[in-house]
Amino acid sequence: MSENNTQEKVVDLNQILKVRREKLQDLQDAGENPFEETVYNQEVHTTDIKENFEEMDGKTVSVAGRLMSKRVMGKASFFDLKDREGRIQLYVTRDDLGEDEYKKFKRLDIGDIIGLTGEVFKTHMGEVSIKVKTYKLLTKSLQPLPEKFHGMTNTDLRYRQRYIDLIMNEDVKDTFIKRSKIIAAIRKYLDAQGFIEVETPMLVSNAGGAAARPFETHFNALDEDFKLRISLELYLKRLIVGGLEKVYEIGRVFRNEGLDTRHNPEFTLMELYQAYTDYHGMMELTENLYRHLAMEVLGTTKISYNGIEMDLGKPFEKITMVDAVKKYAGVDFNEIKDTEEAKKVAKEHHVEYEDHYKKGDILNKFFEDYVEEHLIQPTFIMDHPIEISPLTKKKPGNPDYVERFEFFMNGWEMANAYSELNDPIDQRERFKAQEELLALGDAEANTTDEDFMKALEIGMPPTGGIGFGIDRMTMLLTDSAAIRDVLLFPTMKPLDK
Repeated sequence: MSENNTQEKVVDLNQILKVRREKLQDLQDAGENPFEETVYNQEVHTTDIKENFEEMDGKTVSVAGRLMSKRVMGKASFFDLKDREGRIQLYVTRDDLGEDEYKKFKRLDIGDIIGLTGEVFKTHMGEVSIKVKTYKLLTKSLQPLPEKFHGMTNTDLRYRQRYIDLIMNEDVKDTFIKRSKIIAAIRKYLDAQGFIEVETPMLVSNAGGAAARPFETHFNALDEDFKLRISLELYLKRLIVGGLEKVYEIGRVFRNEGLDTRHNPEFTLMELYQAYTDYHGMMELTENLYRHLAMEVLGTTKISYNGIEMDLGKPFEKITMVDAVKKYAGVDFNEIKDTEEAKKVAKEHHVEYEDHYKKGDILNKFFEDYVEEHLIQPTFIMDHPIEISPLTKKKPGNPDYVERFEFFMNGWEMANAYSELNDPIDQRERFKAQEELLALGDAEANTTDEDFMKALEIGMPPTGGIGFGIDRMTMLLTDSAAIRDVLLFPTMKPLDK
C-alpha cells in the first residue's frame, strides 16, 4: 500500500470517528442517551426464528443484537441484525415506524446495538425476516467494524482484538462455543464416573509436578517469593492421601517458556487422580473419554485435522518408548549398556544432548527426534526411562523404567500419565536427584516439597494419575491451526516491541 493510500485511510477513519461522535452528541442533545438502558426483553434469538418459522410466521417477536449491514432506500430499507445465535434480515419502512423514527433508524451505524419488536415473515426471495414495528438504540458504536468483504484478516490483530474477531468471523465464535462444550462434556463424564472437582492454589512456594521453568513473583504482605504453578499434581495427590479417592481439576497453569503454534505461557490443564488403579486404568479412561468427547462435540469418532483423518473408534495403539525408538530410529536401547555407549550412539545419529544426560535422557531425545512426528493415529507411548520421570513408580523387575505413558495424536503429546510413586523413601531420592540437576543448571528440575513428602509418609494408596492439555484437545476437535486460535486472549508481544 502506498503512503498516499495509507494517509487517505487515516483521514477516512478520522472522519468516520468524528461523524459517529457527532451523531452521539445529537442524540444526547435531543435527550436520548444510547447508553442509559439497563434491561431489554430479548424473547428469542435469530436462529430460533429461522428454525421454527412455521410456528413463528406472522407473530410479533422481541429481539436484540448488533447491526451488521444496511441497504437504505427511500420509503423502505433492509438491515442485518446479528445476535449470539446468528443473523436475520430486518425490513424497516416509513409506514411502520413513522417518518421521524424512520429517519432516525436510517442514521444508525453498522455496529450499533438495538432492541426491536416486529412481525416475522418471509420475503418474495424466501428469506426469513422481521418487519420492524418499534426499536430502541441500546448502545451507540463509536468505532467502525472492518469492511465486510475483506473482514478481519490480519491474524495478529484478530488475536489482540478478539472482540472484533468474534463479531466478524462466525467460525471463530463456533470454535469457542465448541471449546465450552468440550469442557462441559469432560466435567459431565468425570462426574458420572464418581470424580469430584476441586480447586488448588495457583500461587505456590514450590512449583513442582512437571519439568518446566516457573514464573516468579513477590508477595509483599509476607515478604516472600512465590511462583505460579506449573502443574496441578502435588496438591491433588495430597487430596488422594486425604481419602477423596477420585479428584480432578481444570485450571490454568503457567510455564515460563516460548511462544509457538502449540505453546502459550498460560494454558488450561486438566489433571485427575484415582486411587486403587494404575497407568493401565488411565489408558482405559483416556480412550473412553476421547471417544465420548468426539461423539458429544462432533457426532463421530472420526476427526479430521488439517486434512488428516484420525479414528478414535479403533483401539488405540500401545508401544513402549524403547520399541518405538527401535522401530523409527533403528536403535535398540535394550542393547545399549550404559550412558557412555548411549552418548556414542547419539553422536552417530546426530542427536544433541547435554553433558549431564544419562542413558534414559538420551533415549528420550531419540524419541523426540525420530518418533513423535510419526504418531498420527491415537497411540500410547509406554514405559519411560526413570531419569525423566521423578514422580512415577518403577516397573517391577526393570527399575531403569517406570509405569508411565504419553498419549499422542497428530504427532503431538496430548496427555501424560503415571502409576503414581507412593514410596516416600524412593520419592525423596528422586527429588534429591532433581536438585542435583538444578545445581547443574537445569532450570526445569524439581525441588523437594517437604509438605508433599509428609503427605506421602502419612500414606498414599496405589494411584493412577493423568494430565490432559485442554487447548491441544480443542485444537484437534475444532481443526484449529494454532493454540492461539483456541485461546480467547492469547499472550501477545507488546505492540511497542
